[in-house]
Amino acid sequence: MAHRIEVELTSQTGDDTWTWRAAGAKQPRGTVEAKLVPEGAGVGAVLRAEVETTLDGTTVTALLPSKPRGEVRSAERIEVLGTPRRGPDVNVVLAAKAKRPRRDDRPDRVGDGARRTTGHRPRPESADRRSRNERGSGGGPGAPAREGAPTRRSAGPPRSGRRDPGGRDNPRRPAVSNTYRNAALADLKPEELPVAEQLLRGGIPGVRQAIEEQNTRARGEGRPEVNPGPLLAMAETLRPVVNLAAWKDRASVARADGKDVPLRELRSIVASASTVTLDEEGAEMLSALRTALDQRVTALRDRWVERITAALGEGRIADAVRASIRPPEPAARLSSELAVRLADAAGGAMTSETPPDEWLALLEVVVESPVRRTVKPRGVPTGADESLLAAARQASGHVPELARLMGIPIPPPPGPRRPVPARSGQGRRGS
Repeated sequence: MAHRIEVELTSQTGDDTWTWRAAGAKQPRGTVEAKLVPEGAGVGAVLRAEVETTLDGTTVTALLPSKPRGEVRSAERIEVLGTPRRGPDVNVVLAAKAKRPRRDDRPDRVGDGARRTTGHRPRPESADRRSRNERGSGGGPGAPAREGAPTRRSAGPPRSGRRDPGGRDNPRRPAVSNTYRNAALADLKPEELPVAEQLLRGGIPGVRQAIEEQNTRARGEGRPEVNPGPLLAMAETLRPVVNLAAWKDRASVARADGKDVPLRELRSIVASASTVTLDEEGAEMLSALRTALDQRVTALRDRWVERITAALGEGRIADAVRASIRPPEPAARLSSELAVRLADAAGGAMTSETPPDEWLALLEVVVESPVRRTVKPRGVPTGADESLLAAARQASGHVPELARLMGIPIPPPPGPRRPVPARSGQGRRGS
């Protein structure tokens, strides 16, 4: 596969050839014809090289001087002779106001008819605003503003409360590191670099796609196609090295950020460690990240249990049941003692003397709670209307004790809820 790299000339073996190596490598990797070396280049010169990688190795097809860094092209200017004139520092240009319909012309608004009958006339906002602008700016539109007067729009920095739409100012977005990937690429042979780069971009499917694109161009130009077998075998050999380097980059960033790394990202890094072959350094990173994950999850569980316990102690039964619905992670479970206490408190709060609205609100959160099968309501509110009784019958599949109170057979528990499809012609909220 043809690509461009930077090479360094190491020695001249004669009048016809030079030896070269990849910039930053330790040993020479090949030779290049002297006629391709630019005039004035010597040992140690770093050049841009067009190379082609085949099964026999890497062949240099062209050498170009390296682009100098920091070079700034001077702009061509036209000198204007004459006496310089200093214009106003700030100009205020007022945009034309959009033409809006008068309130009297909109009969669908409440009270428009009353205003028409009373002879109410709209305030001439345009003329009044224009007069105020002229007094404030010292002239009409386009006139220079008086010194120190504020302008309508400022080109200064944005407000501190605003965030960049791309999320660059978001402190929760994890940083990106390429340290281990660059180190892994520096140790590879030149013919392995294109394959490794494709692995970093798209894995094995990315390598297959790159080979197919190169063969398509070769067929169009009448050149021989590349056999994908050896390149795919090379990709399979390099994949563990590339995957380990990519994982180390993510792990190093998460380890450096500490508690600032999002919990979801930390879980993803720890879980993806099983897909790579860790070395000694990677195993040490995984151990540190797993310890940090356990500490953060334990702290979240403790705060969750404290919130439920505090609500029960203060008599806020509905808040305690509502807090149990959303654990800090899917694997979090209530202890048996706290589950029994929560179910007893919820059942004791649902009595015949409980107001119907409070009883119904508590039933709604109990149905979603993890203790719904063990909650035993003490009774149904006295004088309950048909809507409350219908809600109780419908919830009896979740709370079996309700069926006994109402004298109906216990229905089977309902299945998982399915998401409601969006209606045609209505987009999602916020779209």
